[in-house]
Parts: sequence; structure tokens; C-alpha cells
Amino acid sequence: MSDAASELRTGRAAYERRDWRGTYARLSDADRQTPLSGDDLELVATAAYLLGDDDASTEWWERAVHEWTRAGRPVRSARCAFWLAFVLIMRGEQARGGGWLGKAQRLLDTAGTDCAERGYLLVPQGLQRIDDGDGTAARDIFRTVMETGTRFADPDLTTLGVLGTGHSLVLLGDVAEAVSAFDEAMVGVTSDEVSPVVAGIVYCAVIEQCQNICDLRRSREWTVALEEWCSSQPDLVPYRGQCLVHRAEILQLQGEWPTAMDSARRAHERLSSHAAAGSAAYVMADLHRLRGEVAQAEKLFLEANRWGRRPQPGLALLRMAQGRVGSAAASIRCAVDESTGAVERARLLPACVDILLAAGDVPAARTAVDELDSTATRFAIPYLSALSAQASGSVLHAEGRGSDALTVLRDAWRRWQDIGAPYECARVRETVALVCRDLGDDDTAQMEHDLASATYRQLGAVPDLERLRAEFRPDPTVSTPLTPREVCVLRLVAAGKSNRAVATELFLSEKTVARHLSNIFVKLGISSRSAATAYAYEHRLVGPSA
Repeated sequence: MSDAASELRTGRAAYERRDWRGTYARLSDADRQTPLSGDDLELVATAAYLLGDDDASTEWWERAVHEWTRAGRPVRSARCAFWLAFVLIMRGEQARGGGWLGKAQRLLDTAGTDCAERGYLLVPQGLQRIDDGDGTAARDIFRTVMETGTRFADPDLTTLGVLGTGHSLVLLGDVAEAVSAFDEAMVGVTSDEVSPVVAGIVYCAVIEQCQNICDLRRSREWTVALEEWCSSQPDLVPYRGQCLVHRAEILQLQGEWPTAMDSARRAHERLSSHAAAGSAAYVMADLHRLRGEVAQAEKLFLEANRWGRRPQPGLALLRMAQGRVGSAAASIRCAVDESTGAVERARLLPACVDILLAAGDVPAARTAVDELDSTATRFAIPYLSALSAQASGSVLHAEGRGSDALTVLRDAWRRWQDIGAPYECARVRETVALVCRDLGDDDTAQMEHDLASATYRQLGAVPDLERLRAEFRPDPTVSTPLTPREVCVLRLVAAGKSNRAVATELFLSEKTVARHLSNIFVKLGISSRSAATAYAYEHRLVGPSA
């Protein structure tokens, strides 16, 4: 065994080159020979955290607190107590973490000096205000944090203050200023001014906020940067896992579903002991939903919820796909009502519109789409503008305003095309096809149908493909006063399906199916399902030629 001095030198050098496993191994070996100093205890505690060993990290941080206290350095001890509390709180041990924050405060009160550490202890207070939805109080606290960091020339503290200020501004609806703050926080990271732990915090927080405000350009840019940063440190665990989640979300939007699933699955494995595992579970669940793998989707949505990641709007959309439109409508309405902030509500409203239309509640869908349009106009975020245009087109179609719907839907398709979102493009094409069919433009309807169908097939979007086949079956030989949707309902009724079964297959509510059936009876001058079945066969709407 080499002597302790040699192990110390090797361990410190490993820390400088961000070899976290080497740092931990060498300094741990040195500690077994001669107890480490406070400085080295901090290094090994940091290495343990970055390796994903939270239990070991808390033990080393606790030793550092005691060592600096023994050495008569209460301010340094308070800083270590802060990071110990941070590790505990990040893994959900709020009470224990709060206890160490209290100890840090007492240490600073004993020291009686103005120092950067007082700014660090304001960070949890600011985060609590954010959790409470009090953006004004949070902004004021984080500005104090930022000023304290600047005054004491502490880049870590300054950057945390800028980051928290940006988050607070999102709550206040000042997205432009928030984005400016996030960009400023990233300057400290990309210029290598901050410690590895703070760098990871900033990367993940900025990407998450960019996702939340639907700034996909920045989200993609910083995710690439985070991947590169993680790749330079192969032993990283917590931030590498979150990086994989962010990457999976972006890949899903880009239509690279198999790669997105692989990324989310690897994140789920890496984050098995972190709350962020809920985000990975949600991405996996949503991909299973899109592919029609209902059992897997439901299981993972429930797991996401256990980790504290609300499973909406994915779970509500799954319920709609199962034909449980009433349950879906209740779930999405609750989610929208409980959401805080305009952008958070806007992320839920498109699903709300789809579900309300399936439930036949067009007025409520109009109210939801008007709110979405207002938010998209206010924030001028391309992603929100695309969502708003798509939802507006669907509602216009449901209101019988086909020509207006086409204009808006064409705009939605261009916006999604610019973003690079093939699934959303296909959804818009599907609606365009239905609108054109209702307007009698069968050629355009067929072309849009075929393009949407090809994209669904390529992506593996089985439920969408089946829905498209069920609701859009062009047959130029058929002459009927019924609309295409009513023809779909009639075909399924003629096949012996109940209203519930028809609702499940067409992703409608039973109430909507009953309304369609009533319209069919009136238009055809009949009064029974058997008469409807006879009409369907007589007019070749079912059978070999249908």
C-alpha cells in the first residue's frame, strides 16, 4: 500500500481532472491511514455524490461538518452543513435536511460574521417560495442570493441566485427576462467558473425550465451541451440520468421513438433511487401509450405518480383511447384546474381540447382553445403557437367551420414542420383530411389521409393508425346523406357492436355515439339498429365491397 501522502496527492489530482471514481478511491484509502482534513473530506463527499452514492456522500459531509467545527471554523462548517442538507433534501429526506440547515444557521449565528454562507442558507427559502407559487417573494430572495454571491466573489452562489431568479420570473409570467437569466446562469457553467455540483444543478434546472416554457430551441441546445459535459466525466450518475430524460423528451418530439425509449429506460435505471425517476417513467409511459401498449403505459404512469411526477396529460389521453372519455375529461379538467401558471396550463390544454371534443362538449373545448390561444400570443413561443393553431383547427372543424379550420390547420402544419415534430404533423394532416372530406374535396382528403397514415405507420403509432382507418374509409361508389363519421358509426353498428364498443373503437364517448346514431336514424328515416344494418348492407357500406 502506498503511503497516505501519495494517496492524497493522487486523489487531489484526480479531483482536478474530474475523475470522480479515482478521487473517491484514493482519498478513501488515504483516510484509512490518516484521518482526512476538512478540505479533503469535502472533496471525497463531492465525489461520492457525483458517483451517485448519496449514503456515502452524507457520511463524508457530516464528518466535514464536525472536522471544521473541531478546528474552530464555524463558517466553513456551516457551508458543509448546507451541502449535507442539499443531498438529503434531493433524495426526499426533508426533515433530516431541515435539521442540518438549522445547524448551519446556528453555526453562523455563533460566528457572528457577514459571509457568503448566509446567502447559501437563503437558497432553500427561495425554493420553498417557488414551491408555494409565490414568485415575487422567491425573486426577492434569489436577488439577495445573487448580490451576496457577487459581493463575496463566490461564483457558485452568484449562479444559484441567477438561476433562482429566472425560475421566479417564470412563475411571474416574465418569460423573456427569465430566459435572459437562464442564459446568464449558463455562462458561469460553460466558462467553467462554477463547481461540478453547481454546474450539474444549473444544466438540469435550465433545461427543465426551457421544457416547461416550451423553448425547445434552448432545450435542445443545452441538452447537447449537457451530454458533452457528462461525457467528459464518465463516472457521473445523477446528472447523466437527468440528461437522458431530457434527451428522451426531445427525441420523442422529433419522432425518434425507439431511441427515445432507450434513453428513458437507461435514465430510469440510473435514477432508480432519485425522484427524477418519475420523469423517466412518464416519458416511457407516454411512448407506450402512443404505441398502443396500454398495460405498460398504465403501470408506468402510476409509477411516475408515486415519484411525484403528475401523470397528466398522458394518463387522461390513455383513458380516452380506452373509450373512458368521461373519466378522461374529469382527469384533465382537474389537472388544468390545479395547475399554476399560464404556461403550465397551456401544456395541458391541447389534451383537454381533444378530450372535450371526444366527449361532444364543443363549447367547453372552445373555451379551452381560446385560453390556449391567448397564452400562445402572450408568450410568442413557437411550440405553444403550434399547439394553439392545431387545437383551434380541431375546434373550428367541430363547429362546422370547415374553410376556417383548413386555414388554421395549414398554419399549424407549417409550424410543426419548422419545429421538426412528425407525429404532430401527422395529427394535423389527419384533421385536414377529415375537414376536406366533409367539404367534398375527396382528392385532397385522400392525399392527406395517406400521408398521415404513412407517418403513423413509420412511427409505430398503432392507435392513431387504427383510428384513421376506422374514421376515414373513402369509397367513391357510396352515395349516402351521412357524414364520414356517421358512416363509420353505421359500419360498426352493422357489425353488431354496442354503443360502448363503437365508442371505444372510434375514441368517442357513448353520448357522442348515441347522438350520431340518432342523426343517422333521422337522415335515413328509420327507427331501429336492425333497419340501420339493413341500410348499410343495401348500400354496400359493409361487406366485401365496403
